Amino acid sequence: MRYAAISTHVLDTVRGEPARGVPVRLERAGAEGWTAVADGHTDADGRLRDWVPEPHWGAGGYRLVFAVGAHLGPDAFFAEITVAFQVHDPARHHHVPLLLSPYGYTTYRGS
Repeated sequence: MRYAAISTHVLDTVRGEPARGVPVRLERAGAEGWTAVADGHTDADGRLRDWVPEPHWGAGGYRLVFAVGAHLGPDAFFAEITVAFQVHDPARHHHVPLLLSPYGYTTYRGS
C-alpha cells in the first residue's frame, strides 16, 4: 500500500521529550462537513507517518485533531487541539508538528 506525503510530530515542551501514544485523526473538508480519513497514534519518538492511504489524499482542506488530554493529565487545559490547513500540492510532503505544553501549543509547516 502507498501512503500520502503527510506526517506529524508531537513534542512535549515541558518534559523535553516526544509525546508518545497521542491519538491523531486526519479529517478532510467536504460539501457536507468534515470526514475522517485516517486515525493513528504517535510512536515512541512522538511521530506519526505512513498512516494515510494515498487514495484519501489530494488538494483541499484538512485538519489534524490531536487528543492530548490523556497525555497532559487530568488538570489539562486542552483536551483536544485541532490544526486546520490547506493542501495545494499533494505530491509535496506536508509535515505538521505540534509543540505542546499544558497551557499552550505551537504548530508550523515543517519539512
